[in-house]
Amino acid sequence: MTTLVPFLPSNVATPPFQATVTLDGTQYSLTATWSVYRGDWYFTITDQSGSVAFNGALIASPPDYDIYLAPGVFTTSTILYRDSTGNFEINP
Repeated sequence: MTTLVPFLPSNVATPPFQATVTLDGTQYSLTATWSVYRGDWYFTITDQSGSVAFNGALIASPPDYDIYLAPGVFTTSTILYRDSTGNFEINP
């Protein structure tokens, strides 16, 4: 079952986007920040103790193809960002 997490960044929040997601049965914090230098979004996945599990560019998947974020980091879960819907998609 796919969990959809709407990507709705705020211009007044710090960080601009933050959500709690479940990957491999464990809760993680997903945050996204805008890089003024590169002109695009970066995201970080941290565990409950604050340790970084993954940090990288937010690469959007087109409607007909999946580009997984954080490849190889999680055993059973996958996460991607679908630009056409504005959602993160998390499986399972």
